[in-house]
This record gives sequence, C-alpha cells and structure tokens, in this order.
Amino acid sequence: MNRAVSIKKLLGKNFDALLVSSTKNIIYLTGFNGFSNEEREAYLLLTKKNNYIFTDGRYSEVASRINGFKLIEISSGKNFKEVLGEIITKEKIQKLAIDEDNLKISEVIQIKKVVKICPDESLIEKLRMIKDEEEINNIKKACNLGDEVFKYILSEIKLGVTEKEIAKKIEIFILKNDAEISFHPIVAFGQNSSSPHHVASSRKLKKNETVLLDFGVKSEGNYCSDMTRTIFFGKATDEQKRIYKTVLNSQQEAINFLKSSIINHQSVKGSEPDKIAREYIKSKGFPTIPHSLGHGIGLEVHEKPSLSPRRSEDMLQTGMVFSIEPGIYLPGFGGIRIEDLVVFHKNGLEIITRANRDLIEL
Repeated sequence: MNRAVSIKKLLGKNFDALLVSSTKNIIYLTGFNGFSNEEREAYLLLTKKNNYIFTDGRYSEVASRINGFKLIEISSGKNFKEVLGEIITKEKIQKLAIDEDNLKISEVIQIKKVVKICPDESLIEKLRMIKDEEEINNIKKACNLGDEVFKYILSEIKLGVTEKEIAKKIEIFILKNDAEISFHPIVAFGQNSSSPHHVASSRKLKKNETVLLDFGVKSEGNYCSDMTRTIFFGKATDEQKRIYKTVLNSQQEAINFLKSSIINHQSVKGSEPDKIAREYIKSKGFPTIPHSLGHGIGLEVHEKPSLSPRRSEDMLQTGMVFSIEPGIYLPGFGGIRIEDLVVFHKNGLEIITRANRDLIEL
C-alpha cells in the first residue's frame, strides 16, 4: 500500500522496523476498520522486507485478504511476543519503533524482552495530517450529514425538552442515515453552556435560553465531522447578541487571516490564527478562549495540527482539515461557541460545514 510504503522509506534512519498498535493507524495503513478501539485485537509490523498483520482466529479470514500484509495468526498457544521474537530474529531487527502513546506498560515490558524499542516520533500521525482527495471527500460527506442534523434538530427544540433528549435525537437521526456519531453530542441549555464540554443532563429547556449544540458524524471510511452552533430559544438579549457577534467576528477574522496568507503564499503556524481570534475577543472586553482555537480532524475527532496559543508549532499545509471554534464562556451567564471545519487548499480556504451561522432565535 502507498501509505505503508511512505512509512517504510523512513526505516533505517533511527530504527529498523515499526510496530503499529493504534487502531486508527491500522485503519489508515490497511483500510480495514473492523478492529475494536477498546481492546487490543491486532498489530502491524513494517520491516525493510515485509509488512505483517498480527491478529487472532476471529479476524484471520478477513485479515488474510488485506493487500500488502502477511497474516501472522496469534493464539493462546503462540502469543504475540513469541511470534514477534521470531520475526525480529529472522529479519535481524536491532531497533523497533513503537506507537509510544498507544501501548500499555505491560506490552512495552513484553516487547523489550525481544528487541530494543524507541519512539516512532508520531510518524503516522504526521502523515495523517495531510489528507488526500478521498479522505477530504469522506470528511465532506460527514459534514453534509452534520448540516442535515442541524436542520432537523432545530424542529425538535421545544419548551420543556431535556438536554439528554436532544442529544439522543441527534444520535438517532445520524444512525437512521447509515452513519455513526463521532463523539457523544454536547447539548447545553442556559447557564450550562458556560462549560465547554458539558455533559448532557436532564435539565429542561426554558424560555429565553441559549442552546449550545456540538456534535459530529462518522461517515464513509471512518472519517469524522465536528460542528458547533449556538442558538436562542426565544429572544436573545442585547448582551447575548453582542457576545454572539463577537464570537462570529473572531472566527471570521481567523478565516480571513488564513485566506490572505494563502493568497500571499505566506507560511502559517497553527498558533497564528489562534492569536488573531483570541486577541479580537479580548479587545471586546471578554475573557480569553479557554481552549485551542482549533484541531485537526480525520479518522479521529482530535488530530494534528493544533491551532493553539503556545504549543502549536505545526505549520499549516495544503491538505490539512481542521476546526476553527472560538468561544466566550461566562460562568453563571452561559457560553457561545461557533465551530466550523475548513480545508487548507493550495489556492484557498474551503469551509465544509455549511449550516447557518447567523444568529437564530426560535
């Protein structure tokens, strides 16, 4: 596979082989998405000579059909450490790179018994930052359904409905459209919206309250979407309108900055649009954003690159898909967040979540 070939080109610099344990990285390299995210059901091993997939009898039939990978079946009679050790010896592997953020300590201890290990420096995650045309189209399909979710859920927001009920309706709508949720929806009414990652509760909706909706769809190929909208059930106050306008304008300031940078062929760090949006919000007298302005998205809801004030040295590049999601959160009052996904193209910035961003009063 081309993606595996891209990784194999790096072998021999700091390590002789790469062990892949992350389910999302396995999907990325093989195209097979049938392994559990919660349990360890497979590993990949990329060496200079071969690509191997290790799994048990439950998956051996389908794994044997994955192009470019030799199936190594593991069982209670011959565990992973033993079969890995045989290949290490056979191919004279001296240093093995691992998914350092994915393996358990117990797994690392077992692997260390057969080979010297070293971190993989997030090689696959760095490749995953740049999406090809198929990946971008899959994310767009998820976004398109997300836009339909938003249109639908507006009709379900009524006096007395609970946060949990709205969250469940979002999930059911997505499932009925042959997709999955990419994360449990965040639904927050009134003062609850001041918590950026509020967990939906049994709180009932009252008249003249904010409704914050943050949800995502997982569509073809396991690719995700993510979108936030804040609406008003009843009439928004002048202060709520001012906050909403500030958040929307801060997002547009960041978008305009990125568009201008692309047109002028200027390189951009992820921290730069974050600063633009953050400073705009502060200039209007509101507290700074308590989270990053944005994050990459793909097989996972949160991927590289990061658009954050300090830690983001990621350079934004053609093919990256990421969120832009400024927010203002005032404890005891409520919060407003607007989130959209964009594609960083060579010749422009494309917004791929298209649900209405205007102030909505129901």
